[in-house]
Amino acid sequence: MILKRDDYLKKIRPFIDKDLIKVLTGLRRSGKSVLLTQIQEEILTAGTPKENILYYNFEDFNNRNLLTSESLHKEIKKKTKNLTEKVYLFFDEIQEVDQWEKVINSLRLNPDFDIYITGSNAKLLSSELTTYLVGRYVEFQVFPFTFSEFYKFYIQSVE
Repeated sequence: MILKRDDYLKKIRPFIDKDLIKVLTGLRRSGKSVLLTQIQEEILTAGTPKENILYYNFEDFNNRNLLTSESLHKEIKKKTKNLTEKVYLFFDEIQEVDQWEKVINSLRLNPDFDIYITGSNAKLLSSELTTYLVGRYVEFQVFPFTFSEFYKFYIQSVE
């Protein structure tokens, strides 16, 4: 069972389709990946074709071939070549990609891309995030459940 993180979604919604990179940071196991999934669900519900949503989890060994900025950039260009509508790019644990800042900054130049990334606070914020993406991103810090979220989750699980 997954609890919808409505408080975070309310904060993120105004930035969907805006020319800013949405950066979700937080402790490990705080719900960043789940929140990415919930954003994708909202975009799908709004009528976006499934093929226009690309999701990559860089902790997944199946994506080990995409851990350089060059290989990731080439993959995105290949997957989006024939798409005509806005494309939503979701990169989970982006800090695993070597020189990820350069590829994200390059992808941001395409107005048909809406970009969402996650990473742990320490690795993401100690990187070149502020240098390469200054003024081009909005950050959402994700925390583990609040007491009220925990209570909602508990009530749902016993029903």
